[in-house]
Amino acid sequence: MSTFSLSDGVSANTDRLSSSREHWTGWLRASGPGIAAAAAWSVFGISCLWWPDLGDWSRTSPLGIAAFAIAALALFGTLAAGWLGKAGPALRRRTPWLVALGLFFTVWELATAKFAWLPLPFFPPPQAILEVYTDDLPKLLDSIFASVKLQLGGYFIGAAIGFVTGVSIGWSQSVGYWVHPVLRFIGPLPATAWLPIAFFTFPSSWSASTFLIALATGFPVTVLTWSGVASVSNAYYDVARTLGAKPSFLVLKVAIPAALPHVFVGLFMGLGSSFAVLVVAEMIGVKAGLGWYLQWAQGWAAYANMYAALIVMSLLCSGAITLLFRTRDRFLVWQKGVVKW
Repeated sequence: MSTFSLSDGVSANTDRLSSSREHWTGWLRASGPGIAAAAAWSVFGISCLWWPDLGDWSRTSPLGIAAFAIAALALFGTLAAGWLGKAGPALRRRTPWLVALGLFFTVWELATAKFAWLPLPFFPPPQAILEVYTDDLPKLLDSIFASVKLQLGGYFIGAAIGFVTGVSIGWSQSVGYWVHPVLRFIGPLPATAWLPIAFFTFPSSWSASTFLIALATGFPVTVLTWSGVASVSNAYYDVARTLGAKPSFLVLKVAIPAALPHVFVGLFMGLGSSFAVLVVAEMIGVKAGLGWYLQWAQGWAAYANMYAALIVMSLLCSGAITLLFRTRDRFLVWQKGVVKW
């Protein structure tokens, strides 16, 4: 016959309380960031909709509604993370950033449109930048198209010439004898230092800017490709020659594939340099593009337009680097995931 003691009842109650505490602690740990994100974006929405502006901003209400929509999505995504499959962990991983962005936009709104802690027009509120994307979109799109066209043309020309030159120097000592001194003289100079000569020599500012972007891209691609080809082990060539490989096969099938990691490092370096030259060239000579748009906005004290263009430029640069990373992962499968972007 079993007996029930007071200590058994206390132990059972303690176990239930501990289990309940662990349950709620786990739930708060999993849902807390999402609730915080929803709260942060809700405060931002409240500050937009029910706090009067110091200026006349026509896009304040849509911005507040969008903030509440983001808050609802954050809360729903957190509570329904278990039913979202693979998207659930990804959403939880990014939720702290939603909290930080909600707080950042709230402080930005209060410091500009509500209390004017930051002086206008140098620090416009979020809704002023939103107005740029809705009211000045045609001009902004034309500038984006002009910048992308100029950037792609100069970058691909510079990358192609740099790749061929780097392979030639790394493979042939006679080519290196003639090209290397020229490379050492021209390469270290900033591409922007050639602005006066380029705009005087070339028939148009567009062709001069293309040359400058190609020059900024070509130098790092040349040096890194040359380094990659020169560092290929002689054992690879010996094995290929033993199997009857011709010189063209050694270059195309041995040297270049082995040098690809160095080539992509040069392409990444050339991409950053080309974007810097693009902005300078558009500000000085080319009457189109995002650089020109930045200068135009600064001249008219339209700082909201300037910040909007900077955001677009950041997205374009990040997108180009992401695309180059995807291309790198496709060609260098064995190095996929080593460096992430």
